[in-house]
Amino acid sequence: MTRPVAAIADSRSHYDGVAKALELIEDQISQGIKGKNKVLVKPNFVTTSRQLAATHVDAVKAILDTIRKYYSETVIIGEGPAFSSFRSGLENYNYLKLRSEYDVEFVDLNEDDYVEVEAFDSRLNPMNLRISKTVVESDYRISAALAKTHDFVIVTLAIKNMVVGSLVGGEKWRLHQGYKAMNMNIARLAKTIMPHLGVVDGYLGMEGRGPSSGDPIQSRFATASVYPVSLDAVTSKIMGFEPFDIVYLYHSNNWKVGVADLRMIDTVGRSIADVARRFRPHPRCRDMLSWR
Repeated sequence: MTRPVAAIADSRSHYDGVAKALELIEDQISQGIKGKNKVLVKPNFVTTSRQLAATHVDAVKAILDTIRKYYSETVIIGEGPAFSSFRSGLENYNYLKLRSEYDVEFVDLNEDDYVEVEAFDSRLNPMNLRISKTVVESDYRISAALAKTHDFVIVTLAIKNMVVGSLVGGEKWRLHQGYKAMNMNIARLAKTIMPHLGVVDGYLGMEGRGPSSGDPIQSRFATASVYPVSLDAVTSKIMGFEPFDIVYLYHSNNWKVGVADLRMIDTVGRSIADVARRFRPHPRCRDMLSWR
């Protein structure tokens, strides 16, 4: 059985760290993207008015520069912001220039056609959630996340970025069924839309009241992996959190969706200890741990 690998790099800028992390696993990326028909890059625009809370365009440029070596067709950049419009995020964060520089197509996932996927309500009874059809049909999904604390799941990294942003319109709020159910929903929906490549830009992270109102932390790292569960486990440890305290990672590991046990994950580049930077948790973090 192949052991999952996560790349860790120190970072001098949003572009620098991501580019170095991707270079460490470029052979895996080149093999994975070969022959694919629809490539999606999913940044995080939880809010479209605060850069600290959103994926920096330079991190996405580092991803595009890497995959352009192996994929020449139009790349979709898709997101469904929780607040405000997708267009305002593209404008405020200077993404529009990517259309001419890299041949990309922008898709507002909030307004997309959808497929229904079974999830859990607050009592853990079945309910359906609507997920962007573009995301489901993309055969190479890239989650371009950033390192932030969170008010419901402790940290928000590659998997949560893909899952929550892919829910159309008001479905994002229906996902919030309490700490336990929300984490189970993230793990459940990830089975359908798991990223094929996860990237976390930690050059400038957010601690405290994330995912949108927290404080900056000079964290200066980047991580990447074709094993997103393992990526989120390694990144959460870098941030000072135990992977199995992150409930969606706990379930993903138990449901054999991926590997979150650090003893079973190899790292390349820098070590976790090299770049570790303890993030101040959200004030409600103790409540989020009550599931145990």
